[in-house]
Amino acid sequence: MLVVLVAPALGLAAPDNAAPVLRIGTWGGAYARAQREALFKPFSRATGIEIAVRRYDGGLAELRRQVAGDGDEVPWDLVDMTMSDTLTACREGLLQPLPHEQLPPSPDGVPAARDFIADALTRCGVAHTAYATVIAYDRRAFPGIRPTRVADLFDLERFPGQRALQRAPFGNLEWALRSYGVPAADLYNLLSTRRGLGLALERLDEIASEVRWWRDGGRPVELLAAGQVVMASGYNGRFFDAVAERDAPIEILWDGQIQELENWTISAASAQSSAAWDFVRYATSTDALARFARYLPYGPARRSASARVSDHIDRGLDMQPHLPTHPRNARTRIIKDVEWYARTHDRIRAIFTQWLERRGAIGTSHE
Repeated sequence: MLVVLVAPALGLAAPDNAAPVLRIGTWGGAYARAQREALFKPFSRATGIEIAVRRYDGGLAELRRQVAGDGDEVPWDLVDMTMSDTLTACREGLLQPLPHEQLPPSPDGVPAARDFIADALTRCGVAHTAYATVIAYDRRAFPGIRPTRVADLFDLERFPGQRALQRAPFGNLEWALRSYGVPAADLYNLLSTRRGLGLALERLDEIASEVRWWRDGGRPVELLAAGQVVMASGYNGRFFDAVAERDAPIEILWDGQIQELENWTISAASAQSSAAWDFVRYATSTDALARFARYLPYGPARRSASARVSDHIDRGLDMQPHLPTHPRNARTRIIKDVEWYARTHDRIRAIFTQWLERRGAIGTSHE
């Protein structure tokens, strides 16, 4: 009954025999499972619109091919994108501009423009959650002194063992400079210089022989849980899910967490713009955002939703202390400079790839 009432409240299309199929590109694992239960299934019940989930692992290469018409089909109508990729894709004309004035108000009547947190609404995106890329470690590997700060990721003497890091510049560059003591506020200014990039890559050189590079966001969780690495970078929600659902011996190191907003976007090549926008309005409503955060601890992009986040949907855990936006977890956070990444997207990726190639196969694997 409650789900049925949501559709008229948001002005969604009523179910009919010709309802479209929305193809959504999103991340896999626990994240996609939470979206299915909290967002996709309720939306389909309310509208009759079927959702087909397609895997998306970040970046713009596939979206560029889609919009250019290089593929046999249009794989995505909607894409769940990071803020930095959203800004770049919007500037390249890969995404549709969105009418933010049509977003629903909060249950208390606060207009969406005031209810969403700062920077959540951009020309081609509507942010739905704040997530964190964090460092985590295997508690079994360090029964005595345990890692407490970013610099410990680079300390092979006190904390020996292999690390799993994302095969991308993001996170690795920021943490490398933080390990020198560079203030968070100065990271991107320094990374804009040849000296800063050189310092970051020199620090990464020191641990490269003990790094296993991952592409799939589920891989660092698997490696940590299996005891194949002792520390790993990854997404806070996936680490939480491994602990809550499988009692994995994983501890999140909140020092230096890097926060970014995740966005719903509509592909410029989509022929289902109306249905896609109906979904965005539904999925970024207060109730939907609060419900999603009860599955995975990502901070809702609406203030009204943050106040409504309560216990885990199945486990009864209070989800507030696990949110990256919780004051205790956010004390030493790094806010990802999405404009910097949008401006330097291709150049920084090329530099990092060249560095990886210079490292060759010395102690590395690409997962």
